[in-house]
Amino acid sequence: MRILRAVLVAGVFLLPLTHADVRNCQCDPERPESMEARECSLCKEAEKQPANVQFFALRDVNPNKPNRWIMLPKFHGNRPQQLLEMTPEQRTAYWTAAIDKGRELWGDQWGIALNSTERRTQCHIHIHIGKLLPDMENDRYITVDVPAQIPVPKDGDGEWVHAVDGKLHVHTEEPAGELKLQR
Repeated sequence: MRILRAVLVAGVFLLPLTHADVRNCQCDPERPESMEARECSLCKEAEKQPANVQFFALRDVNPNKPNRWIMLPKFHGNRPQQLLEMTPEQRTAYWTAAIDKGRELWGDQWGIALNSTERRTQCHIHIHIGKLLPDMENDRYITVDVPAQIPVPKDGDGEWVHAVDGKLHVHTEEPAGELKLQR
């Protein structure tokens, strides 16, 4: 019985890891039937937005994340969508929109995170927005002055960002930065 319980517990913890890789996503907005898969649900949300919208925020629908929001671009990219595909101006506007939403919701306690491609559950790119959990700071960050200076993650890596003394700390090479945010 103890072995069965251990296997079940391990399975519960490993389940998110096995369903989080969207590198082979087949979503195609031109073929609506291709967007029925779970990992395409944010692509479907983007299609619902008015044409004049560049970025939009949604409350995270995961019941385990009642305090979390996400920021998405209206436009689609490759499958899976990456920050590298955006122009520097689009990336700056995207980071700025996410930071502004974080400040609106949590004042100076905001945090935003882009999970690595391997840890994402959706092929449409999205930035997690939440209240930064206490004591999350570590020594793996760079300091920038403005969103335009936030680097593009390398090779599908993730990163998370928060404010410190009027600057931005960008924690790079962080596969699941959303774990630094209140659920």
